[in-house]
Amino acid sequence: MPKFLLLGLFYACFAFDNNPVAEGLPPFPYNVNDPDVAFNMPEEIREISGLSLTANGQMLAAINDEKGIIFLLDKSNGEVLSRIKFREEGDYEGIEIVGNDAWVVKSNGTLYQVKNFAAQNPEVQSFKSFLNKENDVEGLAYDRANNRILIGCKGKGCDHAGVPLNKAIYAFDLKSKTLSDNPTFLLTLPNLKDFMVKSGEAGNKKMMEKVFMPKEADIKFSPSDIAIHPKTGDIYITSARGNSLLILDSTGKILNLEHLKKSVHAQPEGICFDTDGTLFISNECSDGSPGKIYTFHQK
Repeated sequence: MPKFLLLGLFYACFAFDNNPVAEGLPPFPYNVNDPDVAFNMPEEIREISGLSLTANGQMLAAINDEKGIIFLLDKSNGEVLSRIKFREEGDYEGIEIVGNDAWVVKSNGTLYQVKNFAAQNPEVQSFKSFLNKENDVEGLAYDRANNRILIGCKGKGCDHAGVPLNKAIYAFDLKSKTLSDNPTFLLTLPNLKDFMVKSGEAGNKKMMEKVFMPKEADIKFSPSDIAIHPKTGDIYITSARGNSLLILDSTGKILNLEHLKKSVHAQPEGICFDTDGTLFISNECSDGSPGKIYTFHQK
């Protein structure tokens, strides 16, 4: 069957699903395609794979997906202020600062606690779970309200029995130091489909193609990083595949879905918030140009 016909059938299934009334998206508090501040990263961190804010709110903490180094950056201009070596080279995909500790995750699901990370010789403890390289783990978020770290899977998630799931976000309890057996949040094709129908986005072919893979009837959206808004508690999830930003409330209900223009966001890989709600998004650049960090103030 020709691809254009497959696409047409896929869009049609949205347009006639119970004949819903478009409710429209709620106002979004950021102009995510028009940054207030933009700065280039030096070559050593051209590929920023994770972004966080230090506990004192003074600096950004970034991770390079090839080096076991935590970079502390001036949040106003991106200047590298400090480099903290904690491990050998590896595929590091997310970072989150919790108090004096840094938590870093590898794509194979191994989580590292870098205790008192700013010290000269920080102690590092690793935690392995049932997650593995096939889950393609990317992104961390500190959930202060529940004393846990959210861990996103770019690949398909699986429960502790190995049963395949759609895009999954798990929770690592900071008290027991254990990972939840089952996903805390699960992004499924029916849930995304229902949201796009009710929001009136089902007729937006560009957005549909960024979120879904009609030919395979699967989800294209793949979490690359996670952050929790300090004021609302909403969960912001970037996806480099399809250049999208998905927002959930604390129960996992989809609130919004924003398109990140490729001309601005070459490859959105890191996201975090300042204490006042200022949003930071980092982008890798595969064409050899510098990586970027953008700052967005709330409207």
